[in-house]
Amino acid sequence: MGDIWTGVGDMKKDGKGRIYVIGIGPGDIEQMSLKAYRTIQEVDVIVGYKTYMKIIEELISSKQEIFSTGMRGELERTEKAIEYALNGKDVAFISSGDPGIYGMAGLMLEKISEEKINLNVEIVPGISSANAAAASLGAPLMHDFAVISLSDLLTPWKKIEKRLYKAAESDFVIALYNPRSKKRIKQFEIARDIFLKYKDSETPVGIVRNARRGQEEIIITNLAKMLEYRIDMLTTVIIGNSETFVDGKRMITPRGYEV
Repeated sequence: MGDIWTGVGDMKKDGKGRIYVIGIGPGDIEQMSLKAYRTIQEVDVIVGYKTYMKIIEELISSKQEIFSTGMRGELERTEKAIEYALNGKDVAFISSGDPGIYGMAGLMLEKISEEKINLNVEIVPGISSANAAAASLGAPLMHDFAVISLSDLLTPWKKIEKRLYKAAESDFVIALYNPRSKKRIKQFEIARDIFLKYKDSETPVGIVRNARRGQEEIIITNLAKMLEYRIDMLTTVIIGNSETFVDGKRMITPRGYEV
């Protein structure tokens, strides 16, 4: 059995703090779990990306320490959170969406494992982009699905391309993260062409920009027309399987229940 502890404020017998890797969801505080909401308010230090810190600023008190960085500062933030915890402070380490889905949980646990650091770390789940987008579209993820990021910053494009082929061939519903950036244009078009090899051109496609944030944009189209719409890093795209259908403004993938 592992150690049992109830949360922020437990007696620190070893003099160390704890790290809570917190998923704040898609960007609206109403979409955040009660656990995440309370923990952010109770810790000594909050560490996160500057944009995410603005989202939760109403939860931060003047008594709490803040450490934030801009883009590409993930490792620096991780190391700083560990440093604070080793010095006896409880830390909220902020991640958007769910910290275990393209979030900060993996990097934190990798770092602790690699350096053999003895710290208590709790992963506090959040609503991911796929969950948020799916809820706005209806029920497109009711059957087996795959989540694939088109960003090749950390994963070689050849490997991403292989995964796209396999997911399409297997008739998964597919949720695409990071579909297109200012510099990365062709990958989304390549992905669409791969899907057309295995999926009908009329296959429903849901496009959600700023899912569950202000100014949310929702479009339901199909594979043939999906390139006609605004797609960027704030967009999540969900491609249906062979049974997915559209009813009015809802995209639905049957689970198989008798109706």
